[in-house]
Amino acid sequence: MKRGLYLVTPDLDDSARLLDISRTAIRGGATVLQYRHKTAAAALRLKQARALRALTHELGISLIINDDLPLALQVAADGLHIGREDGELAAVLAAAPGLPVGVSCYNDFERARTAHAGGAAYVAFGAMYASLTKPQAPSAPIDLIRRAKQELGANVACIGGITAANAAPLVAAGADWIAVITDIYQAADPQAQAAKIAALFR
Repeated sequence: MKRGLYLVTPDLDDSARLLDISRTAIRGGATVLQYRHKTAAAALRLKQARALRALTHELGISLIINDDLPLALQVAADGLHIGREDGELAAVLAAAPGLPVGVSCYNDFERARTAHAGGAAYVAFGAMYASLTKPQAPSAPIDLIRRAKQELGANVACIGGITAANAAPLVAAGADWIAVITDIYQAADPQAQAAKIAALFR
């Protein structure tokens, strides 16, 4: 996975709109797309994941599936992302050898240490800022990024309330990926908004 802007999809049932915004954001410079839809039925999730798999293949970026290993395998995704409620990392890695798995670590450095030691492809911290998607999420200090890079040598993603206007300090701290939902998918110009964040990695 190439460092940079890490798109995370919103809970959007309109597949055509989801594909259209995702395409323009990837053209703006996104390097990773995570398919995440917490409320969709299985059939819609499969339809959307397949469409995004085709899109990410076409445009040459990585597709990550959120918390659904069978779906990740079914669409031949490039990786899986799991949180606290999505099973143990060791079990996932045993079930899908070779599949990169990222782990949500919230504001918990010891969880990141354990995940990294257990073979996580990356650790993810957040919420870095107040999040519209998860307003109750605990705040994660930027120093977690520096510690994970310096003490663990881990690949680090961060998420939560991140916008083109506040992403720069996270990149400066060493973040490999900046995960964004609202600031891209609700932007008047998703391509331009994505380009602003992508430019921070150049």
